[in-house]
Order: sequence, then structure tokens, then C-alpha cells
Amino acid sequence: MSNRILLPTLMVLLTQFASAQQPTREEKVRADKAKVESAGFWIYNDLPKAYALAKETGKPIVVSMRCIPCEECVKLDDDVVDADPVIRPLLEQFVCVRIVGTNGLDLDTFQYDTDQSFAMFMLNADKTVYGRFGTRSHRTDWIGDVSLEGLAKALQGALELHAQYPANREALAGKRGKPLEYSTPELYPALKDKYTSQLNYSGDVVKSCIHCHQIGDARRDIYWSRNKPIPEELLYPYPHPKSVGLVLNPDERAQIKSVTEDSPAARAELQAGDSLISMNGQPLLSMADVQWVLHHVPATGGEVPMLIERAGKSISATLKLGKGWRREDDTSWRVAAWEMRRIATGGMRLVPTDEAQRKQHGVQTGMALEVAHVGMYGPHAAAKNAGFQVGDIIVEFDGHTDFAKESDLFTYVNDHRRIGDQVSVRLIRDGQSKVLKLPIQE
Repeated sequence: MSNRILLPTLMVLLTQFASAQQPTREEKVRADKAKVESAGFWIYNDLPKAYALAKETGKPIVVSMRCIPCEECVKLDDDVVDADPVIRPLLEQFVCVRIVGTNGLDLDTFQYDTDQSFAMFMLNADKTVYGRFGTRSHRTDWIGDVSLEGLAKALQGALELHAQYPANREALAGKRGKPLEYSTPELYPALKDKYTSQLNYSGDVVKSCIHCHQIGDARRDIYWSRNKPIPEELLYPYPHPKSVGLVLNPDERAQIKSVTEDSPAARAELQAGDSLISMNGQPLLSMADVQWVLHHVPATGGEVPMLIERAGKSISATLKLGKGWRREDDTSWRVAAWEMRRIATGGMRLVPTDEAQRKQHGVQTGMALEVAHVGMYGPHAAAKNAGFQVGDIIVEFDGHTDFAKESDLFTYVNDHRRIGDQVSVRLIRDGQSKVLKLPIQE
């Protein structure tokens, strides 16, 4: 056999061998459990044990909520966090709990941005929440949102609040939300017949897990499956501070890095270098705490009282948000966007075009969204089956030409269309205008 034949054959065999050596998802999950339990630092998926230990020791609790195991949270991987010389001594002052699936999770206490792949809670044994940590924690959106330095400062802040408790109980009351539609995830209609309150370690543990994003999906399904509009608070949950003009420093608790011109933050006269001490009377430990406050401002708008520190002085300010303010947020990174693409665009992912693309396709004004992806399977293949292709430029949707971004289209469908409707979509392909019909789906 010649070397030209032998080398490719050898490479194929080596690739197959390497693939065979890779542990399966199931093996990784079981190995993760064994590793964490063997180390003994984190309590593994047992909140009752954590509450009991916290009551016994007087320590606060830190809860790390992650996938089983999370293959995307590399920046704040447990090994990195546990070994950090600043964070480790702080964690030792907490009862540390690792939650790897949301089955049976107390949703009256643990309310957070479920589109994230990583989130932390710091709380008292009586379930009083001190703060949250973790913002837009998707593998492509880490930069500018979280850091080890920021985590250390959030933990330190939680220890300070714990030392003051219960004298500060009233200020912390707003950090717990009102009860959701159901008290635990597996009770939601979309999940009820598929999952139980426990992970199934005696069977297929991976398939038994309720992932964080499924909670948000199940909440939206309550409305959409009944032909009701999804509340805007669920379409645009936990707005990023950037959506109101606040660019925060991820290495600090809630310090302003910059303020966007002509934004609500600018109109509130907030400045770079300001430290946000409280919003709505709630002490802030992180960017996630800012999002928690914003999440509870109605879609119709409202005013948020703030206490800031500037040059060593305490200053009061008011953030005023008008009707529709949530729609300024970028939701394209969210897992929820995948669900809305199935509903509203038949599985297409749409991105805004730039001036060069507009000129190329002869679009001078109005809507111009490029089809960046077309789903291939199941309900996500509806657009493909209707004739849409990657590279198409959508210039009109159901008679409207003013949608600037994908989420505008989602909002329109939610407000004006229902399951089973069809909409006309005009697009440009190869210089030609076409009109296709697109179904609105469950």
C-alpha cells in the first residue's frame, strides 16, 4: 500500500478512535456528580441539606445553577472559581450548593434569567435573597458581562448584607419576586407529562433533566398555546442595562463604565464612574441585580428611584422608562429567540443589513433583514418548505416595512397573529422581488 493511501486511512482511524474515547454526555454527568461529591466542597443538588447546614452554622448560602455539566460556562468553570485565590476564601464563608437541574426547584425563591447557562444566588437560610450574579452567560456573550473580579465583589457584598441581617430585611424584601404560575418547573403543562421532580440517576439522567431555558419556554407556552399574546415581560425578560443606556463595569458590583447618549440613563444624568448603590431601594451586588430591578418595571413604563455614589458623595436620581422601553433590548442571543423563530419566522434567523448590503440589493429605505439561517427539521423547517433561502433579503412582512430587527417581527406576530395564520413576506433574491407565504406556528 502506498504512503498516499496509508496516510489518509490512518488519519480516519485515528479520528474514529479519538471519537470513541470521548465520554458521552451521560458519562460526563455521572463523572461530574462523583467528582463534586468526592471533593466535598459543594453540596450537590441538595438544597434542603444546605438550608439545614446554614441554620446550624449561621453562614449564608451561595447557590451555583449550571447545566449537568455545563460545557459552555468555561469562563466561570467550577475548577477556575474554586482555585481562585480571592474567591476561594470568600466561598469558604458560605454554604456552597451546586444545582445541576431545575427539577423540583422552588420557583418562589429562585427566580432568575432562565436563558442563561450560568447563574448564582446568595441568600439566607430563611430564603431571603441577598443578590444574584450572572448576566447573559452564553458561550458567545461573556465579554463585558461577568468576570471573576465581579464575582468576588458580589460575594463580599453578600457577606456584608448577611452581617447586617435582619436589620436590613425590609430593603431586601424586593429581591424576592411574586409567586409564578406554578411553584416548580415540572408542574407547568408543557413539562408535566415529560419530567418529574427528581433527576433519574437510575436511568437516563440527561433526558430526565429540566434545563433552565425550559422554564421560560413553558411560561410562554401557557399563553401562546391558548391563543393569547405572550406578556411583554416574558418576551423581553431581564433587560440588559445597555437597553436603557447603562454600560456597566463587569469587574465591579454596579459601576457605570459609560452612558449612551440620548438614553434613559443619560436623561437621568447618570455619569461614567458613578457607582449604583441601590435601585428601587434594593442594594446592588452585581449587574444581575440591576437586571432584576429592570425586569420588574412594567412594559408600559415607570420610574426607578436610584441612589448613586459620585466622588464620595451620595446622590439621588430617577430612571424614567416610557412605554415600550423593553423593546430596545437585544434578545437575539437568547434561547427564547429559537422558540420565537419557530413561531414567527418558520425557523429563520434574521439579521439587519448594513448600508453596503442595502445598496447591493437596491433597498434605499425601510425594512431589510437578511436570512442568515433557515432551519432544516420539524417546525423549524417551515420557512424552508415555504421556499425561503439563506441570503434572501426580507423587505416586507405582513404588509409592514418598518421592522428594524428580528425581535420587532416577533413582537408584531405576538401582538397581532395567532397559531394557524399565514402572512405574506416579500423578499429580494438575486435582484428579483418575490412574495412567499409563511405559516404562524405553535
